[in-house]
Amino acid sequence: MVPATKHMDQPSSPFSKQQLLPQEETLEVIKQKGELFIGIPKENLFQEKRICLTPDAVNAITAHGHRVMIESGAGEGANYSDIDYTNAGAEIVRDTKKVFSCPLILKVEPPTLHEIELLNPQTTVISALQIKTQSKQYFEAMAKKRITAIAFEYIRDDDGKYPAVRSLSEIAGISSILIAAELMAATNKGNGLMFGNISGVPPVEVVILGAGTVGEFAARSALGLGANIKVFDNSITKLRNIQTSLNQTVYTSTIQPKNLLKALKRCDVAIGAVRGKDRSPTIVSSAMVENMKKGAVIIDVSIDMGGCFETSEITTHNKPVIEKFGVLHYGVPNIPARYPRTSSISISNIFTPYLLKLGEDGGLENSLRFDKGLRNGLYMYHGILTNKSVGDWFGLNFSDINFLIF
Repeated sequence: MVPATKHMDQPSSPFSKQQLLPQEETLEVIKQKGELFIGIPKENLFQEKRICLTPDAVNAITAHGHRVMIESGAGEGANYSDIDYTNAGAEIVRDTKKVFSCPLILKVEPPTLHEIELLNPQTTVISALQIKTQSKQYFEAMAKKRITAIAFEYIRDDDGKYPAVRSLSEIAGISSILIAAELMAATNKGNGLMFGNISGVPPVEVVILGAGTVGEFAARSALGLGANIKVFDNSITKLRNIQTSLNQTVYTSTIQPKNLLKALKRCDVAIGAVRGKDRSPTIVSSAMVENMKKGAVIIDVSIDMGGCFETSEITTHNKPVIEKFGVLHYGVPNIPARYPRTSSISISNIFTPYLLKLGEDGGLENSLRFDKGLRNGLYMYHGILTNKSVGDWFGLNFSDINFLIF
């Protein structure tokens, strides 16, 4: 007996009514924890003493089940011993090739062509890019090995700022004033003046070109040491912001030759912290420097982008000062390397949360999908160039990362 509710002429369907309803497309977005194997080689570049992770950071990373392999002596420049890293859970090896065979490599400086040769195919490298110092061969060598590479100076945080650049700029800004204070000492053949606002003694006069992060922290340090400061920048917004962040009224001016020349004639210290798109603009001419006091000090922080003083030249930490027109010029491009321990802690603070997040997300692929700021730092994805600036600069083909990972 067939029930009355069922029609015999209706064909039976192999699918249920629920299955026949339109369904949302399901994509695999489940994040599974992954184990990272991080290699930290020794920095071989001249005068580079920083390291990406401090022992405390290594301790936090290994406590989450990840492996860290460090080349023996990698932390010595920042006064961290191999024992410090061993106690923190890292594996110390003397074989450079073994460290470079790790699937994830952390470096401060970009890997050299020789170091790229040591990398295994499909390795991930997180380091600085320093586009101005690179060559076309560098990117071709990376592409050949199908490397995925992230430049930490291009990584953005939730506010759209660049945390690595800001941290190192803070150090450079403070350092510029400390270096100037050293160079003015008579023991360094300086003019014998001292920061400090001593009662009855006129304060040291400081001119700061650029009201960005470097300029702000140079101004903060100079004021803390009792100096009079004058800040020059063509951005009224930046000048307004520096007044707000310093929480006091200071002399600010747009960059007008007449006002600038007047300030430079009177100053004891001039800090150059103006960045350009491709090169720092030359703001102070040779004639202006000639009019400065004998024994005055110029610290050109933007020397790594060409410098904003016409008389500036690149110098080294071993011989940091040259004299022109009786004015001392300091032109070391890598100022934070002068304080490698502080710089290493600063870089480590930026790296550690990202590395822990990579582990939580189940690897770099997932992190890149979900983290826009990290994606901004990517310039090479499995050997495919993804950064427009690099592509334009070196005449290389590049692809939009958003089409590659989704």
